[in-house]
Amino acid sequence: MVKSIIQETDITRAKGWSGAVYLGDDLVLTDRINEVPMPTEPRNMNFIMIGLCIKGEVMYQLDTIKQVIKPGDILIVSDRHIVDSYQHSDDMEGLCMVMSVNFFREIIQNVSDLTSLFLFSRLHPVMRLEQEEIQTFKEYFHVIKEKIGDNRNHFQKDLIKALLLAMFYDLSNIIFRVKNNDNPKSRLEDIFTQFIKLVEMNFKHERRVSWYAQQLNITPKYLAEAVRHASHRTPNEWIDYYIILELRVQLRNTVKNVKVIAEELNFPNQSFLGKFFKDHVGMSPSQYRKS
Repeated sequence: MVKSIIQETDITRAKGWSGAVYLGDDLVLTDRINEVPMPTEPRNMNFIMIGLCIKGEVMYQLDTIKQVIKPGDILIVSDRHIVDSYQHSDDMEGLCMVMSVNFFREIIQNVSDLTSLFLFSRLHPVMRLEQEEIQTFKEYFHVIKEKIGDNRNHFQKDLIKALLLAMFYDLSNIIFRVKNNDNPKSRLEDIFTQFIKLVEMNFKHERRVSWYAQQLNITPKYLAEAVRHASHRTPNEWIDYYIILELRVQLRNTVKNVKVIAEELNFPNQSFLGKFFKDHVGMSPSQYRKS
């Protein structure tokens, strides 16, 4: 039997959605998600999606696990999840925003508490909101949508990033409430959260899985089991993920040459960094910077 290749989503396609407004290739908002044609085959997410169901019902599979979204539910889907079997009722209405992973990381990269809380949403992507929380999300959505349309504002992008950061704090407060009231952490989920915190603090100079296991006083095998259980990814994939994100940010937002970046991220040399980056991104650092 031939195994089918799971296609990746593309945030640029979202710019063509009904009612969509967008900020470059970083952020797309639509309040007419019910009119968006959804793929029938499995898709690998390569962006962050946040959606609020206002009316009707949505059903889909996330990493083969069935999810049902009802009015008042918020959906947070991170990258690298497999979405399949999407359906919605005829009367469904909702708000949806999608953003690139790089843009998301730029916004929250200096706030580790937000990162750890958003990790919880990887394991619990659908959460029920209280009435005040629903109204708060709607207000953020509409003011961000308004600012995307204000091209005369010299500080447009920075303003939108500030609004998104504020929204993430409010979303994280919801996650914090759900996490503590409704979903006691399992041991494996707890290990995963601690591992990610360690990676965030140390990935620039430490990439050995055995080192992270030692910090957590567990074996590398048990660490690998916990991380795979909680995230469907290996510890090495997570370490590489943070390195690549940092490289993307450095190449995109600084004028540092590749040799300096290689030294800061503890690569043996510039050539090693270039090969690592090309293996993961599909182009050289210089090509990425030009693009």
